[in-house]
Amino acid sequence: MSDQPAVEAVDTAVYTVPTDTPEADGTLAWDRTTLVLVTVRAGATTGLGYTYAPAATAHLVRELLAATVTGLSAYDVPRANERMCRAVRNAGLPGVAAQAIAAVDIALWDLKARLLGLPLVHLLGAARDDVPVYGSGGFTTYDAARQERQLRGWAEKEGIPRVKIKIGESWGTREDRDLDRVARARATVGDTVELYVDANGGYTAGQAVRMAGPLADHGVTWFEEPVSSDHLTTLADVRARTPIDVTAGEYGYTLAYFEHMLAAGAVDCLQADVTRCGGITVWLRAAALAHARGIDVSGHCAPHAHAHVAAAVPNLRHLEWFHDHVRIERLLFDGVLDPGGGSITPGADGAPGLGLTLVEERAAPYRTE
Repeated sequence: MSDQPAVEAVDTAVYTVPTDTPEADGTLAWDRTTLVLVTVRAGATTGLGYTYAPAATAHLVRELLAATVTGLSAYDVPRANERMCRAVRNAGLPGVAAQAIAAVDIALWDLKARLLGLPLVHLLGAARDDVPVYGSGGFTTYDAARQERQLRGWAEKEGIPRVKIKIGESWGTREDRDLDRVARARATVGDTVELYVDANGGYTAGQAVRMAGPLADHGVTWFEEPVSSDHLTTLADVRARTPIDVTAGEYGYTLAYFEHMLAAGAVDCLQADVTRCGGITVWLRAAALAHARGIDVSGHCAPHAHAHVAAAVPNLRHLEWFHDHVRIERLLFDGVLDPGGGSITPGADGAPGLGLTLVEERAAPYRTE
């Protein structure tokens, strides 16, 4: 409609932040993390969104997506999302293209909420006031002292009653160290804190089933990606043979993938990442698919990109308070949330949109393009 504000500009920026120490999980190591920021403008109002992805994501936004959404009503975010998905047909939707769409989609929802003067959760409609979080880190590169400090920080200082560490070290070749670290984690947090593990697809099916017994003995209740989530029938088989909840979905880039995962009976809780799966528009649809099957959904990483949409679905289990992304979001943005007591409350301060403001002077040293 002609009286609706239109998207006038789409811009990008790339920030790369070193980790505070070298990090690794079962199948990958890294020493820096890149955030690709997208801003969209309608008149004097600007919305922001982001994804954790290679700098090439910003190029894709500029080359394939910006012109696609410019001129559209800032209120019609699903229309923009559909147009973006069509625009990347020949580039390939899964992967970087989906992450680029996600960053733009999040920015468009932020813009719409700001134009209407509403916290995003109020625009979407709240299903809950608080969003439970779990502390996530426990990298395989950590020594015992560093792991203990991190876990105590979440469980004791911030009062988060759920924590997760990485296992499956070196593609599952260090089972003894995996179990030793799990035992140490349980000793650190005590018996009242939920303990989760993430193998990042590092185990074989037989290993995963074998490891599930001693993990359960340590009170582990969440076994994330015990095997690769590329193999849904194998994941479903592991799920059927383990006493622990099996979870996966962070590498879901399309709605169809989530449907395939759910149809395969592969998970007890569906993980979806709003910065990878095509944004808030698609994340809500994935949550609805899970809800229709009586399955919970959990937000993967990027906690401040998820906070408002997580509060808008009835089948949310929790949101990942991931060490790297929490550091970066606190560094780059004002308006970050407090996880004290084990949950966050998006929209409580009445700030419009996501409630985030980029702090240029803090962000500038990390900007790479």
